[in-house]
Amino acid sequence: MRRLMIADGSDVVRKVGKRILSGMGFLVSEAPSSLEALVRCEAELPNILIVDAGLDGALDLIGNIRRLPEGASVRIYYCVVQADLRKMMAGKRAGADDFLLKPFDRKILTSVFAGQSMAA
Repeated sequence: MRRLMIADGSDVVRKVGKRILSGMGFLVSEAPSSLEALVRCEAELPNILIVDAGLDGALDLIGNIRRLPEGASVRIYYCVVQADLRKMMAGKRAGADDFLLKPFDRKILTSVFAGQSMAA
């Protein structure tokens, strides 16, 4: 089972994401802040990390994850509210692999993560 972490300041976003992604077979953890996400990633690195662009320190979090010993192996999704090119490029420069648009729902998460819950 693949590990996925949702780093988002919104309890609702984390709970909805966790419910949908757990149902798809992921072992989902949550972090309400960049600092907590980094501490949890240092303890056990997830396979996939969803980072909300609105989270304080989001870009630093992505960079810090990439600098961890196995950090390059994490697939990082930078979550933006709208397709803001400047924000998306900042996420890409920090080390994000891909983007998710918020608000996400079951259809979006299923299309992005279907087939990724099993070990590759």
